[in-house]
Amino acid sequence: MELIRQGRAARARTDTWREAGGGVGLVPTMGALHRGHVSLFRAARETCDRVAVTIFVNPLQFDDDHDLARYPRDEDADLALCASESVDLVWAPPVDEMYPPGIDMPSPDPGRVGGTFEGAARPGHFAGVLKVVHRLFDVIGPSRAFFGEKDAQQLFLVRRMVHEHHLPVEVIGCATVREPDGLAISSRNARLSQDEREQASCLFLALTEAAALARAGERRTAPLVAAMAREIGATPLARLDYAAVVDDPTFEPIDTIEGPARAIVAAAFPSARLIDNLPLPEPA
Repeated sequence: MELIRQGRAARARTDTWREAGGGVGLVPTMGALHRGHVSLFRAARETCDRVAVTIFVNPLQFDDDHDLARYPRDEDADLALCASESVDLVWAPPVDEMYPPGIDMPSPDPGRVGGTFEGAARPGHFAGVLKVVHRLFDVIGPSRAFFGEKDAQQLFLVRRMVHEHHLPVEVIGCATVREPDGLAISSRNARLSQDEREQASCLFLALTEAAALARAGERRTAPLVAAMAREIGATPLARLDYAAVVDDPTFEPIDTIEGPARAIVAAAFPSARLIDNLPLPEPA
């Protein structure tokens, strides 16, 4: 496995792979790697000749300096995990390499959807996400990029950016990896106290209640949203941020399920804020 800090060197390596006829799989990360990331590495390996992982804690997507400072960092452990999964290249640049001083980087507009849900809770978050992902795609070059579906709104916005900017990247969404009680695996889970961790499964319980109602034939979204809010609201340590049902192709809130739809939730615990989502059964 090769560790590279400079963007030009990373691009030179991936260009060499492509010139030799190899397809490149890219997994963008902010480090603090876990089993969810491993599932992305393995998905990339299954369909690509080479796998490149990026590790960069992007300051532009944090609206709270304290949250940025608390974000877990353990590069040695991350590199060891990448090596154990036969990753070919890790690009782990410093901030001034990701955003070179004096150079105007593309700043894709997240649009109206980027200001809803996570965008409303974290102003400027998706502008920072799209800026860094565009930069990652520019450095690594033509590739297949693998993202987890846990961050469904982010995945939607990245796909839209690729389409609107005509980037030579195929974006692949991969299923959320969960703990046995359904909690979506996240680097933020490590912040939870024992009591918080025991109650954090309320997000998945809320989502599964919504899915059960849809499976039973309920197409109005209001009962689904109410059930999710009730489940999380009854959890002592959880504070509901939002619960909604959105149209998958547009990520717009809907009143009636008429096609692909997704239930989404967010809740704050004393030590961490968690998000999750679940695709809903489609109408028969």
